[in-house]
Amino acid sequence: MGIAGNLTPEQLDFFNTNGYLVLESFSSPEEVREMRDRMAELLDGFDGSLSSIFSTKNQQHTDDYFFESAEKISFFFEEKAFGEDGHLKQPKELSINKVGHALHEIDPIFRKFTSSDKISGMLYSLDYKRPVVIQSMYIFKQPGIGGEVVPHQDNSFLYTEPPSCTGLWLALEDATITNGCLWAIPGSHKNGLKRRFIRDENGVHFDHPSPSYDHKEFVPVEVKEGSLVVIHGDLIHQSFENKSPNSRHALSLHVVDTDGHVWAKDNWIQRKVEPEPLYACRC
Repeated sequence: MGIAGNLTPEQLDFFNTNGYLVLESFSSPEEVREMRDRMAELLDGFDGSLSSIFSTKNQQHTDDYFFESAEKISFFFEEKAFGEDGHLKQPKELSINKVGHALHEIDPIFRKFTSSDKISGMLYSLDYKRPVVIQSMYIFKQPGIGGEVVPHQDNSFLYTEPPSCTGLWLALEDATITNGCLWAIPGSHKNGLKRRFIRDENGVHFDHPSPSYDHKEFVPVEVKEGSLVVIHGDLIHQSFENKSPNSRHALSLHVVDTDGHVWAKDNWIQRKVEPEPLYACRC
């Protein structure tokens, strides 16, 4: 059976104009609950012996745990999860920043969502010919300590030539201004990629300093549980700290095309096994 696009002309026009699109009720309450329950099981089985700390403010990762997470299910703590004595200040399930970066490949529940017809249909609407999900992240945005994600573009981290990254951000809980929803600069994807995140013999680093942004240009993207936010790879977006008593769970997938697009060898993800495409278009 062939793949059919599932985005309307109006939706595509909004995405092309603004660089993002909200698809309400993309996932059912049952599908959301299944993924949240599965993550609770994964956390229950995590003993904390192998882990790392994740921060978007300090991204000088050089440890093997981070690099090898590209093809594993790995756990990353919040910066503020630990006290001065080096011990967790709260239970591990309230201390994790994210789990990544191969949930979509390894875990059956997350693989089922990633490989669903509705994901493929949406990517087909966006003209993907041979898409692969290059990374997946379950993001917790923990109450009180959920860290800030500074303004960035996804193409910086997951670069192909020519650029082809699209972010798919599924709200597993309501995302509001209070608990750290996404913010974006509408139309900023039209201004091109500002910098790249490079991996070399010294670890990882950006090739240019961060640009300065007028925060008045950002708009909040508040969404209900089950909504999917589609994010152009050059869109400038961010989220603030979660200082509320409520978490903001989300599943984030990043997709690149492998038909007519070449994966940069100096990306932070340097896989040993090539990812399987979601489909291969014969059009």
